[in-house]
Amino acid sequence: MDIPLRDFLGIPYNELEKLNRDAKQRRIDSFGKTETTIQKYYLDYLKKEEGIKAVTVAFTDIEGRFHMLDYNKDFILESHDNLTFDGSSVKGFTQVNESDLKLKLDWNSFYWLPSDIFGPGKVIVFAEIYTRDNILHPSDFRSRLKSYLLRLYEKEKYLVMGANEIEGILVENVDAEVNFDEKEGFKLASSGGYYHSLPMDRLRVFIDATAEAHRALGFENEKDHPEVAPSQFELNYKHSRVDIAADQIQLYKLVARQVAEKQGMTATFLPKPIVGINGSGMHTNISIEKEGKNVFYKKNGDIHLSQLGYDFIDRILGKASDISLILNPSVNAYRRLDPHYEAPNQIKSSAVDRAAMIRIPLANEKSSRIEVRSVAPDANPYMLYYTLLRVGLEGPKQKINKSVKTRTKTLPDDINDAIKAFKRSSFMEKLLGEDTKNKYIELKQTTADRCPKKLGKKVKRSEVIYHHEITNQYLWNEF
Repeated sequence: MDIPLRDFLGIPYNELEKLNRDAKQRRIDSFGKTETTIQKYYLDYLKKEEGIKAVTVAFTDIEGRFHMLDYNKDFILESHDNLTFDGSSVKGFTQVNESDLKLKLDWNSFYWLPSDIFGPGKVIVFAEIYTRDNILHPSDFRSRLKSYLLRLYEKEKYLVMGANEIEGILVENVDAEVNFDEKEGFKLASSGGYYHSLPMDRLRVFIDATAEAHRALGFENEKDHPEVAPSQFELNYKHSRVDIAADQIQLYKLVARQVAEKQGMTATFLPKPIVGINGSGMHTNISIEKEGKNVFYKKNGDIHLSQLGYDFIDRILGKASDISLILNPSVNAYRRLDPHYEAPNQIKSSAVDRAAMIRIPLANEKSSRIEVRSVAPDANPYMLYYTLLRVGLEGPKQKINKSVKTRTKTLPDDINDAIKAFKRSSFMEKLLGEDTKNKYIELKQTTADRCPKKLGKKVKRSEVIYHHEITNQYLWNEF
């Protein structure tokens, strides 16, 4: 008689969804409060649940690359307050002579994982990065965003809400990015596009499986569908406080990549993997609540937007070129900012014009928001939200002489121009800090220098294989 050798936790999707939605509500309710109670809750759970074998600890580097380490459950129970890792192996953190960094678990970000995607017996917790002197690391924008949100709440009682419309493209073969052939290009997995994909088309099967996993993670899905370009997808879900929304971006892409790999394909979040069709964006919606009221809403205002909302928009537009490198952080991202494919490259706001950098959707009090459209799906989500909030709430208001008609300004058309604008911005230095700003410039310039100065009409191998999200350690070490 065969005896099963492994009996680790595997939770059905409907039960996973309830667990993760409850965890999300627990996180919402505990905002601004001490984390001792929530930490005890999950440590007690891990002690009791024999089916958990490992805790996946996740963090994000300065460019937005997602890193994960699996710790044995018993080790986490004993040493959760003394986790370290080699920061010299992660770009943007430390040099070899100061490699030890600390991981502090953010127990509020606890998720139960679908066992068919991550393996049975695993949960995931996001972590904050500290230096060996117990100071929050300036390159860890997750912790910087969280600290800023707490300051806003303490000072203004603001709760910042966000939602992201994350597009990607499904292409043939596993590891299609690492093995990219410039002559052949990517091969689309499906010819279907907006509303055209058949029920059991490969794209639909991928979308269904990914959406099921997102629901199980507590995303509270709203709409899952093919997008305009052939083989393009977008899965929409409920807005959340922006620290939760940023975590969900990382999980969204991770799940999509893993589902695609299981199906023998690649889900790519390159902003423009194929010339001649629409690129992929990550429209970022932001609203601010205070004491239960949406303060971006004004009942009798022009398109129901309050003065705070207009000021927020004006400040972002005033620094649009300065922040372009954060919103569009790769060589490939500037291919997407092509006005022939509904690309939002114009530095203006509009209620209807989809070429505008910022759209003001028609909305009621509940849904009033601004939509920053010129964001690529490869942006660091934490740096993205941190920058938009700091600029939108603290940046200088732009002065416009509306009686003088001028040509609409546009965003930089390649990464080198974006780097120049970012480099000369004293405001970005004030916002990020000199060292962090210089680290980011160095990483982006290194990538830019390995690619042709002009984009041209064909996607180059260098802009794909040296892209910061492409998971090939050998190529990264070539830097």
